[in-house]
Amino acid sequence: MVVLAASIISKSGKALVSRQFVDMSRIRIEGYLAAFPKLVGTGKQHTYVETENVRYVYQPIESLFLLLVTNKQSNILEDLDTLRLLSRLVPEYSYSLDEEGIGKSAFEILFAFDEVISLGHKENVTVAQVKQYCEMESHEEKLHKLVLQSKINETKEAMIRKASEIDKSKIEKNRGEKGGFMSLQSMGSGTGFGSETSISSSGGGFGSGSGPVFEAESFSSKPKGRPAASASAPPKGLGMQLGKTQKTNQFLESLKAEGEVIVEDVRPSIGNSKAAAPPPSDPVTLTVEEKLNVTLKQDGGIGNFDLQGSLSLQILNQDDGFIQVQIETSGNPGILFKTHPNISKELFSGENILGLKDPNRPFPTGQAGDGISLLKWRMQSADESLVPLSINCWPSVSGNETYVNLEYEASSVFDLHNVVISMPLPALREAPRVQQIDGEWRYDSRKSVLEWSIVLIDNSNRSGSMEFVIPAVDTSELFPISVAFTSTSTFSNLKVANILPVRGGNPPKFSQRTSLSTENYQVV
Repeated sequence: MVVLAASIISKSGKALVSRQFVDMSRIRIEGYLAAFPKLVGTGKQHTYVETENVRYVYQPIESLFLLLVTNKQSNILEDLDTLRLLSRLVPEYSYSLDEEGIGKSAFEILFAFDEVISLGHKENVTVAQVKQYCEMESHEEKLHKLVLQSKINETKEAMIRKASEIDKSKIEKNRGEKGGFMSLQSMGSGTGFGSETSISSSGGGFGSGSGPVFEAESFSSKPKGRPAASASAPPKGLGMQLGKTQKTNQFLESLKAEGEVIVEDVRPSIGNSKAAAPPPSDPVTLTVEEKLNVTLKQDGGIGNFDLQGSLSLQILNQDDGFIQVQIETSGNPGILFKTHPNISKELFSGENILGLKDPNRPFPTGQAGDGISLLKWRMQSADESLVPLSINCWPSVSGNETYVNLEYEASSVFDLHNVVISMPLPALREAPRVQQIDGEWRYDSRKSVLEWSIVLIDNSNRSGSMEFVIPAVDTSELFPISVAFTSTSTFSNLKVANILPVRGGNPPKFSQRTSLSTENYQVV
């Protein structure tokens, strides 16, 4: 039995947690996980599927999949036993079996996986033993911590005692200095008798008592005046800091003059964060956002098409919260809409108006991010014509070289911005030799990925190609190809028609933001 990897993935093939037990690249395991959803059948609780190279042993856990990727020579009975043990461990460490819960407890789940599987082979352990191993409770460790804490407490007590002794010695020293100086002043300023009485008493005699007492007070104020002298220390320290900053700036300027690219480490401030993501200026802002999860087959066809969208509302002032939002959609029957629980479903289904069930309550204000989500929708399809961007890859090996021809075809419905097509390559000594390209390219030698970038795809360039040459490789290593882009058009074509004030009067000014982006878009 050899388990290659143990993973928790979403229905669309997005990897949430994955632990590899043999040496394999990230691109390879991502390709295995991305190809899994199209191989899964329906109506089964837990079973397995096989490909030419590996076997998938899986079990659904609510909206996710717990998946073991093994070689085909592995013992299926042992694999199922390992899968059952892992399925009992996951709920022990994740408070909720969804993407958020798995993400927050990812490291605990990985540690538990490591206790169950070692170098691809199952350990003879139970759930209780795994929890005990992960907690790592040790009597010796507890004893060591108690001894260490007791030493720290003793040191603190000794410090307090020493500080009190130093304070007492300073007080006694100051008293001695005051008494000596007062007696000296009384001896110098007094005449004949009555000088000592002027010191011991606050008045009387010949008025000489007021003189020595005043001088003694003025002397005792001198130690209080020492902070004024030490007040020059902060400017001195500040000067040293300024000199250090000046030297640092001079050093950086010299590096810049030599042609070095200097990236300064500046801590983000509130002002910088606002400048990077400026808050909405209009009283009411509505954000339409759609995300695509698409898996295309390298031989043609579509493996998965999943679209998820949301409409969010953000209000600046509480007075503008008594509103209703009227929307317009394309009327696509394949898109399923779902309103927030506090939104009136009758009002939405009848008039396409998003309003609270209780009209006396305002929408909340001051929400972070894009605000509160009013409406969500989803569309799943197997129609390849819906795909905004199709990718065709034609690799061919000739002698010691591999010629790769990469093409894209974009739908006329969408104008795509910031398109990046990333192709994994084997480790190369030199960058690929690009012979022809529509756009720009960049080779990341660390990740061994070739990126093809097109700033804008519109009616002037609905299709394009790229051709490059690399040393002879197995063409299967050139997949999966990842695609990323954005667009200001959406599948739902949802638009905000009007803002209706509930209490009458003029409606507040509003703005609408619309975006379509890719979350997981691959050719496998």
